[in-house]
Amino acid sequence: MLPDWLLRHTAVIEPFVGEGAYGRVYGPAVTVRCLVDDERRMVRDEKGVEVVSDTTIFFPPGTVCPAGSKVMVTGRTTYVITSFGRDGGGLPTPDHVEVVCR
Repeated sequence: MLPDWLLRHTAVIEPFVGEGAYGRVYGPAVTVRCLVDDERRMVRDEKGVEVVSDTTIFFPPGTVCPAGSKVMVTGRTTYVITSFGRDGGGLPTPDHVEVVCR
């Protein structure tokens, strides 16, 4: 698990739950401590298409942040491209959830 001293930021996650008659529908907002890395890089979305990510956010294990979710962090709103669970399977690694955003 990521050490608490690394979780310097706070994010508000509104998880994407689907499309409605008036556009995207989000679940209830959840506030989670995290670490933000503002670095532009090329990533693949869930369909395998290459897109540019401007922000990567590292959350504690178990954080739910599906593609399309709205995340408010460091004074701005961004949208999740995809997320990855990073689990060492019992090895002494910093298990976490990595979320790449537009």
